[in-house]
Amino acid sequence: MDPWTVANVALGGVLTGLVYGLMALGLSVIFGVVRIVNFAHGEMMTIAMYAAVVLFVGLGLNPFWVVLPVAAAFFVFGYALQRALINPFITRPEHSQFMLLVAVALIMINALLMVFGPDARSVQLDFLLEPVEIGPLLADRAKLAAAAVACASAASLFAFFRFAPTGKAIRACADNHLGALVVGLNVKQLYALTFGLGAACVAVAGCMMILLVDVTPTLGPAYTLLAFVIVIVGGLGSMSGALAGGVLIGASEALAGLFFAPSAKSMASFALLILVLLLRPQGLFGKRT
Repeated sequence: MDPWTVANVALGGVLTGLVYGLMALGLSVIFGVVRIVNFAHGEMMTIAMYAAVVLFVGLGLNPFWVVLPVAAAFFVFGYALQRALINPFITRPEHSQFMLLVAVALIMINALLMVFGPDARSVQLDFLLEPVEIGPLLADRAKLAAAAVACASAASLFAFFRFAPTGKAIRACADNHLGALVVGLNVKQLYALTFGLGAACVAVAGCMMILLVDVTPTLGPAYTLLAFVIVIVGGLGSMSGALAGGVLIGASEALAGLFFAPSAKSMASFALLILVLLLRPQGLFGKRT
């Protein structure tokens, strides 16, 4: 097989993987701080994809213009969801948290089915149809633009946690919950802010993902599962691990589709997951507890 063909396919997988990584980054942030697993993560991204479709069809706004308002709306939604519904379940058994968020996911799926029906929707932008030449490689313009937005969003989130006082306070809550309470931090509010940030990440990922795939109401569970695979490969609670895991999964899916069949993408993802669990159970960037 032509090595340049393999390189082009791998490049496309890496670019898609960066969007995957941003999606998983939201899940990793929520788990790393709040210590709760968002089983409605993929469904939230599906709603963001539909929001981009509605704004494109109704107002003619392409997904790049609506990233910030959709992310802001999801931040408010995530903040309110955490404060009103999830926070009372923080101290409850894990199976109660699981059932709560699965119920939220099912409500989201059925609401989308009632509003939009089962048909697939997409967004096509003419200026993204031409490929971009990067030396001897050809990159899909839509994937390249989506990956650039994902990288900028991830960099902004890293900078927030590294330099902003609120970001440092959230990191303190993640490192030592009791210590955060002792020094007077409003842990409940910081948890809500964290959930809002995770929801904003998945909203940006959804606005970019609609450029790459069609959306249906039942797409959410597949992306929830994919996000879990990515954060486990990268390391639960590790932000850099989420991005690295997304790139690895994206590249492995693309190469599996080339060498085997498009239906083999999931096989490659789970094979990589099993390999990581066997050799490094804490994930590539995770720490042993």
